[in-house]
Amino acid sequence: MSRPQSLSSHSLTPEQCFQELGSSSSGLSTAEAARRFADAGPNRLELAKGRSTLQILWDQFSNVMLLMLLAVAAVSAAVALHKGVFPKDAIAILVIVGLNGLLGYLQESKAQQALLALRNMAQPMVQVRRNAEWQRLPSEELVLGDLIRLEAGDRVPADARLVEVAELGVREAALTGEAEAVFKQANLLLDASTPLLERQNCLFQGTEVVRGRGVAVVTATAMATELGQIAELINTAGGESTPLQERLDGLAKVLVISALALVAVVMLLGLLLGQSLLNLLEVSLSMAVAIVPEGLPAVITVTLAIGTQRMVKRAALIRRLPAVEALGSVTVICSDKTGTLTQNRQVVQELRLGTECIAVAGLGYSPQGELTSQLLAPPPGATPGSFVGARQLLLKAGVLCSDAELKQNSDGNWEILGDPTEGALVVVAAKDGIDGFALRSHFNRFAEIPFSSERQLMAVWINDPSGNLQAPLGAAADGSTQLLISKGAPEVIISNCSRWIDGSGALPLSQEQQQWWLEQARALAAQGLRVLAFACAPHHQSPDHPLDEQVLLGLMAQLDPARPEVIKAIATCKHAGIRPVMITGDHPLTAKAIGSGIGLCEPDGQVVLGRELEAASDEKLRELVMQCSVYARV
Repeated sequence: MSRPQSLSSHSLTPEQCFQELGSSSSGLSTAEAARRFADAGPNRLELAKGRSTLQILWDQFSNVMLLMLLAVAAVSAAVALHKGVFPKDAIAILVIVGLNGLLGYLQESKAQQALLALRNMAQPMVQVRRNAEWQRLPSEELVLGDLIRLEAGDRVPADARLVEVAELGVREAALTGEAEAVFKQANLLLDASTPLLERQNCLFQGTEVVRGRGVAVVTATAMATELGQIAELINTAGGESTPLQERLDGLAKVLVISALALVAVVMLLGLLLGQSLLNLLEVSLSMAVAIVPEGLPAVITVTLAIGTQRMVKRAALIRRLPAVEALGSVTVICSDKTGTLTQNRQVVQELRLGTECIAVAGLGYSPQGELTSQLLAPPPGATPGSFVGARQLLLKAGVLCSDAELKQNSDGNWEILGDPTEGALVVVAAKDGIDGFALRSHFNRFAEIPFSSERQLMAVWINDPSGNLQAPLGAAADGSTQLLISKGAPEVIISNCSRWIDGSGALPLSQEQQQWWLEQARALAAQGLRVLAFACAPHHQSPDHPLDEQVLLGLMAQLDPARPEVIKAIATCKHAGIRPVMITGDHPLTAKAIGSGIGLCEPDGQVVLGRELEAASDEKLRELVMQCSVYARV
């Protein structure tokens, strides 16, 4: 059962989706699910079927030169047997042709077996509501109308419309290219024409839940999903010959036609001169074999096989031998940014306090790294210097106002559980010696406002029994030990602040100083960094009250860093005459910063947006493609 063409789940309420899909908040019955499964089949992407053993074997002998050599071998064997001599020439030709075919067959069949093994990997389990009870089933058994429950760490098994959410954040980089988690909302109603990137009330197969939890109703499975449509495009894409295959085919045609023409001329002249037909045939075959370089296919096959083995050692799976040579004919490489040129790991690069700039060293999620401080020219009316404890207060606020966890796995590598953006806050705190787990254990959270794109902030209320965190801020008027911490977009957080911490402590924040802070945030954003502002205040009110009268703590600027090997790889490509191009769904400032940082483009290079590509004429598109190497929001 495929997805109904009229169903745009993002433009329907959950109740309307239930009605369209013949389901309910209790899920499907086992009998109904079995009926739908029988109609639709398993929830599995169907890749194009691989070639059979006979097809792979036949392709090895489909070259025109090899077919001619086989014909020559057959005739040569017949002539030798007629003369009563051993057909050594025919056997030599057959050995060469057979060796060529065997090498190609072994490589391609081995690659196909590896691809089939990847295809048959086990499907993950998913929580499904059947007969009004939650149970765990293989994702292949999902059908339209099933109610599923997802939590942090789960991979979305099918396209679905959200019914309930609790701080649900989903990383959709596999589908959209966006590195940052998308926070979902179940109560949104969107226009039917809303693009995939902005459907915040839907889940898509292949994406990953990084935070919170949610309940959703399945609206599409298998090849009807967004990911399935991409798989269908791959399945229907036609195969193309490599440059080597085209040149070999051209050479083969010339040689074969020349050999046949020469044989015809020799036979005709010989018959006119009264020569024996058997002698003429033997001479003609010798000339044909001499013209055709029978060692060429074998030499090419062996050379490509050696290249393939070298690629295998670098973890590259080569399905067909000529693909190795095709890599040598590449003139342009189009690459995604997130996870390909970058590590798909948000890392804090810089902290900005009122009168201090702190550079953060270290890559990835490892807590190893240094924080180097440098004094800044203070904003108007500020006291120069660095206030004691301001840095620790900012870092602790980042940990307490986040839900991500930093853990070391059995291999000794560090990983983040939760949203990468929040994970970066935990990592930078660990680099300054702050244990996130111990900190949260001491300062218990008792209320929160989760992040939303409308509010552009997250706020938490914690207990600070010792008053250590509140000390630089001044105690609450009623002696409360409760503390409000918020983080979010700089323009939102700064507008909620009435004080800030300069070199002498927490002082009133003037309008002129607010503008200075906003300029600092814009300067960091212009470098392609994601900027978060942090504030806190002694607070005894509930989350229903306005979040004003806070103390601004500072800014943290994050970046998804480039892979260490990318700069050298791009330089190597350019040296070889290959032009690398970056195509990403990220912000243009981020794309430009990454592109210039890895040597892909100049710092003032052009960045073309996806909507510009869609609106461009064919002539304009050709002009853009020749000039631009960075494409954003695509």
